[in-house]
Amino acid sequence: MTNTTADVIVQTLIAHGVEVVFGLPGVQTYPLFDALARSSIATIGVRHEQAAAYMAFGYAQATGRTGVYCVVPGPGFLNSSAALISAHGASAPVLCITGEVPSRFIGSGLGHLHEMPDQLATMRSLTKWAATIDHPTQAAEITARALYHARSGRPRPTAIAIPWDVLGAPAPLAVGQPVPVTTPPLEPASIAHAAEILARAKQPMIMVGSGARAAADEIAEMARLLQAPVVSFRGGRGIVSDEDPYGFTSAVGFERWPATDVLLGVGSRLELTWYRWPARPPGLRTVLVDIDPRQAVRLQPDVSVVGDAKEAMAALIRELAYTESPRPDRSAEFAQLKHQKAAEFRDIGPDLDYLAAIRAALPPDGFFVEEICQVGFASYFGFPVRAPREFISCGHQGTLGFGYPTALGVKSAFHERPVVSVSGDGGFVFGLAELATAVQYNLGVVAVVFDNEAFGNVLLDQQRLFDGREIGSRLRNPDFAALAQAFGAAGYTVRAPAELETTLAKALADGQPAVICVKTSLGGGSASPWKYLMPGSRAG
Repeated sequence: MTNTTADVIVQTLIAHGVEVVFGLPGVQTYPLFDALARSSIATIGVRHEQAAAYMAFGYAQATGRTGVYCVVPGPGFLNSSAALISAHGASAPVLCITGEVPSRFIGSGLGHLHEMPDQLATMRSLTKWAATIDHPTQAAEITARALYHARSGRPRPTAIAIPWDVLGAPAPLAVGQPVPVTTPPLEPASIAHAAEILARAKQPMIMVGSGARAAADEIAEMARLLQAPVVSFRGGRGIVSDEDPYGFTSAVGFERWPATDVLLGVGSRLELTWYRWPARPPGLRTVLVDIDPRQAVRLQPDVSVVGDAKEAMAALIRELAYTESPRPDRSAEFAQLKHQKAAEFRDIGPDLDYLAAIRAALPPDGFFVEEICQVGFASYFGFPVRAPREFISCGHQGTLGFGYPTALGVKSAFHERPVVSVSGDGGFVFGLAELATAVQYNLGVVAVVFDNEAFGNVLLDQQRLFDGREIGSRLRNPDFAALAQAFGAAGYTVRAPAELETTLAKALADGQPAVICVKTSLGGGSASPWKYLMPGSRAG
């Protein structure tokens, strides 16, 4: 059988360790899907292109490896774009492989099937790196470069497009080999300057984001060396366990913010400091550790250490070891503060009880995938996380509807580990068709859907900000449990946290795709979780 450009691409994926591709085949991508069918790569077909990209995103978030998906050009690519920009915002390595109109029609404006005015320009606006394979001889190199750029430096999505006539064309079977990813050398002067600032800190704070996941051990050691809390918001959850006295959520960390004199940011955009928390403490000094040098320009720290988080933190610990005397242990103080704040959080109502029920039923190695809904927002500080990558978030993009298909991607990477997705009724319906995908491929995600018959956050804002006027925020919903059963999944309806805990434990033990509909009411006199996510704002 003659090798094609598609075969070169697939063999290059295999050489890079790709084990699964998510996608929806169409006429411009037939040769690629045929090459996948003849390969060792597993292919998971979806019901909507957006889900293919979200599943690749979930796979990347859970594993740290590159998630790969394939869709047709034009409308197919654009359908996936919300997930692609989510991966960009959350610094997740995702590769989009899409088709293109035949070579001679690119840019012609003649209206060939799925033609865009400039697809490559659109791809480049959503990704870290993008290219078109114009000839079969370019396939190995460009595919390898796309995979390299996805995981090098600050991980982010990349994309390649292949014209219809090129993808199925005969090609020499040259396989693009992996290019080793290197990290920038650390500057000794920056390490020394950063260590000097940290050594003088009286009330230091460490703030971590997703870029610090690989440095969990070093960050825990630094926390004890400095006797500093480690604060995370979304992507950094679990880097230091919430069960550790030094592991702080953003809501607890805010209590320490006014007294903080030195902030050590590691792999974080420091969103809490410039957006969510008011009043920068007077005289605050900031040390930033990040592999992306542009972050130093954006955040303007007192000293920037550009480099890999694990290497940089190890270097800072070695430098501090020469000068740092043991500091008084503050673990009891921090534990008491966390206990005190946990009691205060009770005013937001039953959301915390439902999160506690999920935590109790979810085994220690389970994944929790949040969603843009009231319970999802509360989970930023109200759901205990014990290890990096076990709390899956879409980050700052806040893409409604990402949760369930993203959870399917997590499950495709870890079939033996439990995965729970929480969604509001509005967001869950975005990816409802993927119940068919879950059943077809036996992806046993348990979706917990909170049904209050509204886009709850929107409705509350309309009531609060516009004299009670509502528009477009009330929903007419199906019977979610019956609908799940119609797809061949398990379906349940519960009305209380204790009932959720029992039902979720059963669904997880069964290991099959399931939907648990939690019938809830909106508001009910409870405080909004936003008072802890945006302290001092009108929302709080």
